[in-house]
Amino acid sequence: MTHDHDLELRPTPAQTEAALNPPPGRTGGDLVVETLAGLGATTVFGLPGQHALGMFDALRRSDLRYVGLRVENNAGFAADAYGRITGEAAPLLLSTGPGALTSLAALQEARAASAPVLAIASQVPTAGLGGGRHGYLHELPDQAASFRGVVKSVHTVRAQSQIPSAIAEAWKSALTAPHGPVWVEIPQDVLAATTSLPVVTAADATPEDLPPRPELTAVAADLLSHAVRPAIIAGGGVVRADASGKLRKLAERLQAPVVTTPGGKGAFPWNHPLSLQSWMEDRHTTDFLEDADVLLVVGSGLGELSSNYHTFRPRGRVVQVEADLGKLEANHPALGIHADARLALQALLETVPPREDTTAPERVRRLLSRVAERIAAQELTLEQHLLASIRKALPADAPSFWDMTILSYWAWSAFDPRRPNTMHSAQGAGGLGYAFPAALGAAVADPTRPVLAVSGDGGALYSVAELATARQHDVNVTWLIVDDGGYGILREYMTDAYGETTGTELTRPDFAALAESFGVPAIRTTPDTLEQDLTKALTSPGPTVVVLPAVLRMFAPTHQ
Repeated sequence: MTHDHDLELRPTPAQTEAALNPPPGRTGGDLVVETLAGLGATTVFGLPGQHALGMFDALRRSDLRYVGLRVENNAGFAADAYGRITGEAAPLLLSTGPGALTSLAALQEARAASAPVLAIASQVPTAGLGGGRHGYLHELPDQAASFRGVVKSVHTVRAQSQIPSAIAEAWKSALTAPHGPVWVEIPQDVLAATTSLPVVTAADATPEDLPPRPELTAVAADLLSHAVRPAIIAGGGVVRADASGKLRKLAERLQAPVVTTPGGKGAFPWNHPLSLQSWMEDRHTTDFLEDADVLLVVGSGLGELSSNYHTFRPRGRVVQVEADLGKLEANHPALGIHADARLALQALLETVPPREDTTAPERVRRLLSRVAERIAAQELTLEQHLLASIRKALPADAPSFWDMTILSYWAWSAFDPRRPNTMHSAQGAGGLGYAFPAALGAAVADPTRPVLAVSGDGGALYSVAELATARQHDVNVTWLIVDDGGYGILREYMTDAYGETTGTELTRPDFAALAESFGVPAIRTTPDTLEQDLTKALTSPGPTVVVLPAVLRMFAPTHQ
């Protein structure tokens, strides 16, 4: 008896011919790029290096688009953004030792933000694996050990026949919820040696679903059905699962106010009558959430930024839906549901009846009014004006990427992203230099929309080399650099804590002149002209730098 799946496994005549007579001149590197193409990849990021040349030579024979950046960490940030925007695993090709290690900070951000990055690095020749200390260039006793605490999974290849399966397994790992970066390493000699193995024509690496357990969603539905003051915290897992529509339906059915975390911005409409927006760093919001008798947390681990620096103390029942098993009940006792946000929200929609509550919109309005009054009392009009100018200039569907800088810290709370999956920052791991190279990756992913990057002068100096990348690939990225002469947020922290600063003041270049030296147009702007200058830059093809000299202040914290 012949089954349908048996027919699917039979090669076609063309596949048989290609398998029996593979083209000459192929190497292990070709197996890498063929597997990537077979998995559906179209674009790869990275930097070449001596041990990785077999992969890069094979790129020349492939249809994959290669986007080379100038620093491995920046290449990792670009791949991170590509993965966030497309939802696909973004290949990142690296070399051994220093090249590999330089990507660690970017991979930490990808892990914290659940961005699917498929890092494929070379290794020393096979004889050097296992810590034998043969003295090869770039040799480490155990290169993979440097990545095990950072990425989701590590895969080491020792023979060419292992390449397709190892990459496919890593691809599946990167795209199984929670998404994240994965690490594959292949020795130099395995990449460079010729191969007689058949051409890789297709690879099956379908990520596994993560459905909720039905007995848990039944309990959650019962709790929510009988709640008097339900509320919802929506985290980045809602955005990554493309579950914003289901979240809105459930919130409206329950009449439950919704607050979005910094990573979850855009998961719920900013001006919806049930929207508490994103004021997580506000005691009024914290009090409101603590008062909920049932709090549904979807796609968030309630970490530092999402709990007002761990001052949040819920008094009611907490239901937590989270794809990362390690985050379930990591900070608060809860009915923990290990599941993809989309599947869990769908299960709840199928079981939770409509709830009548005419008071919820008014309670939301009163809370937002108290937040606005608190901020207004601090006379921080410049900061609010700048965010408003950016919002007016930035098209509603255009992605924005924010570095670790004062204006970004404001944006986590006060910026309306307009659409899901359009506002991204480095708040996952908190490293500097994310915004501009990430924006390059987003622009490569979707060249039809302009992309905005926002950095301070300190963070900008981490990634100025990528001005060359922006020019080389002619990407539609506008880079706003807020120049305050140093690490502005650290200046504030040190002044508040110690009365004076150390190491926060920086000599910096003339950013406009520097950009123009790369052939990138630059605009010197002011707070009054920012909106029109950004609008001009965002509507101009190719890269542009906009420099804004300004010293900004943060709103007063409420967690101390």
